[in-house]
Amino acid sequence: MMKTFPVVFLALLVMTGFIAKKQMTNIPNESFSAGEILKYKVHYGPITAAEAVIDVAPQLHQVNNRPCYRATVYGKTTGSFDLFLKVRDTWQSYIDTSALVPQRFFQNIEEGNYRKRETVDFNHYNNTAFVEKKKKSRAKETGSYKVPDNVQDIVSGFYYLRTLNYDRMRVGDKIKVQGFFDQETFNMEVVYKGRETVSTKAGDIRSIKLEPKMPSNKLFKGENAITVYLSDDNNKIPVLIKAEMFVGSLKVNLYEYKNLKHKMLIATN
Repeated sequence: MMKTFPVVFLALLVMTGFIAKKQMTNIPNESFSAGEILKYKVHYGPITAAEAVIDVAPQLHQVNNRPCYRATVYGKTTGSFDLFLKVRDTWQSYIDTSALVPQRFFQNIEEGNYRKRETVDFNHYNNTAFVEKKKKSRAKETGSYKVPDNVQDIVSGFYYLRTLNYDRMRVGDKIKVQGFFDQETFNMEVVYKGRETVSTKAGDIRSIKLEPKMPSNKLFKGENAITVYLSDDNNKIPVLIKAEMFVGSLKVNLYEYKNLKHKMLIATN
């Protein structure tokens, strides 16, 4: 009887839910909160080609029984670019307020005649991502994929970078981020490049300079093609993004912001 007791006891624990789940991380966040709105102009060379809005919904959302920020990136072409190739893209991440990892990711892509809708539900307890996607005139596809601990999506990864303490870093220090996008896990290395004052449509802003290392691709020119500038204050909002592409230069420029958690610091002469 004594030999069977542990097996019976463990079975009862499972049935009654007393076996603890894997603990999720707890990352302090003093940089953003619900209600934040950021607006950008997207320049292709000298031409204003598009506009983008990044916002955090005013209310928290429950996903997987966890409170989440709902962060949305919406981009659309403008002017002559809208006539040439109409783009209406939405990326949305439900970011766990404590662990700062995505519980759900959604994207709706409308570029010319191309259409794609995709939802990714993350299970951080068993390290899986369940993907459901639908492309124009095709049957719905589903699949489950293994993902690493504390995996990020392409939206939540930006918010995670905003929570880091760059005062403790030296120029050249590297930040490792593991992400999941398009049914694939990727390893992103972001290099801290120091501080720099940049000119934006919202004013001259002292900034934290970051350089994500890009894998070889047909879109961006080299691994150092993208530079991201975060405001060097407690908000750490993206104020300027520069990208060197094979077809020209792209610049994403902040022009308006609302409901920041802290006062924005504008550089003065």
